[in-house]
Amino acid sequence: MTRIVAGENAVPRRKRAVEAALAIGLVLLIGIGAVVASSISRDAAAEAAPAPAPAEELKLGYFGNLTHAAALVGVKQGILARNLGPTKLSTETFNAGPAAIEALNAGAIDAAYIGPNPAINSFVKSHGESVSVIAGAAAGGAQLVVKPGISSAADLRGKTLASPQLGGTQDVALRAWLSSQGYRTNVDGSGDVAINPTDNAQTLKLFQDGKLDGAWLPEPWASRLVLTAGAKVLVDEKDLWDGSLSGKAGEFPTTILIVNKTFAAEHPDTVKALLRGHAESVAWLNNAPAAEKADVINSALQESAGAALPAGVLERSLQSIIFTVDPLAGTYPKLLKDGVAAGTTKQADIAGLFDLRALNDVIGAGRHISAAGLGRD
Repeated sequence: MTRIVAGENAVPRRKRAVEAALAIGLVLLIGIGAVVASSISRDAAAEAAPAPAPAEELKLGYFGNLTHAAALVGVKQGILARNLGPTKLSTETFNAGPAAIEALNAGAIDAAYIGPNPAINSFVKSHGESVSVIAGAAAGGAQLVVKPGISSAADLRGKTLASPQLGGTQDVALRAWLSSQGYRTNVDGSGDVAINPTDNAQTLKLFQDGKLDGAWLPEPWASRLVLTAGAKVLVDEKDLWDGSLSGKAGEFPTTILIVNKTFAAEHPDTVKALLRGHAESVAWLNNAPAAEKADVINSALQESAGAALPAGVLERSLQSIIFTVDPLAGTYPKLLKDGVAAGTTKQADIAGLFDLRALNDVIGAGRHISAAGLGRD
C-alpha cells in the first residue's frame, strides 16, 4: 500500500521503491557471490597445498652416555633407521646439552636426545618458538661423586667441582643443591664452591690428577670415577626427588627427546616415525637379556664415544637408570626454578613446551603420557 501525501505524485515514489529494492538485492547477490568465491578460493588453495611429506633426511644428535642408551641402541640396532623408512638418518654426538641446542637452533640437527634444562633454556630464550619436548628417554643416573676425604656438604667450602657444561642439567642440579646447603656459586666459577664446567672425559683425568675435588655427573661417568678413580658418592640425585611432582619417587628426567618446531611442522610423519623407533628402542632396553644389552651398549659406546666400558662400570651404571618414554613433565617447574636460581635460565612461562600427541598415538590406547598442563598431549 502506497501512502500519498498532498502535493506528491505516487508514481515516482513507487519507482524509487522498486529501484531501492533492486539495489539491495544486487548488494546481497554480490555479497553472496563474494562468500561463495572466497569459499571456492580457500577450497582450491587447500587442494593445491601439498600434504606434509616425510623428510629426505633426519639429523639426530645424542651423547655417548648411558643415559642416552635409547639413542645408542636405536642407532646401533638399526631400529631408528628402520622406522624412518625412506628418510635418511644422520647422527652427531655431543658432550653436553648446550652444544646440542646450539646445533639444533642453527639447523645442523633436527632432533636431539638431551637433558631437560638446556631444552627449557632454549624454549625460554626463543619465547617458545625453538623446540618441543616430544618424549622422555631416561630417568635417574646422576650423582655427585667426590674425593674420599669429603664426608658432608660442610666439607665442600673452597673446593672445586665439575659439571659437564654450564647450563646443562647436571650443572643446574649441582648449583641448586649447593644453594640448598647455603653455598653461593657464580657462573664465572667464583663463589663459596668453584664449579668448572668440563668435558666428562677430561673430568675423569683431572680427578685422577688431584685437580678436582668432585663432580656432578651422569652415567657412566659417575661410576667411572667411583670404580676407576676412587671417588665416593656424596649425593645420589634420586634421593632429592620424593615423587610429589612426578608421582614416581626417585625418578627425575635425565634425558628427553626434543625436536625443532619448524622441522616438526613441516614433517609430522617423520617425527612420528622417529617416535616409533624411539619407543621400540626403550622397550628393547627394558626387555633384552642383560648380557645382550651390555654387548650392544658397549659396542655402541665404542663407536660413538671411542671406548667400551668395563663390565663393573656398565653394571653399576645401569642399576641407577630407568629407561622410559615419559618425560616426567610435572618436574619441569622445579627444573625451571633451579635454572633461574643457578643463573643459567630466565624466569618465564613454559606452557607449550611439550607436544606429546604423536607419542601418545604411538604408544596406543590404554596408556597416556601427561604434559602436566605444559603443552599438548
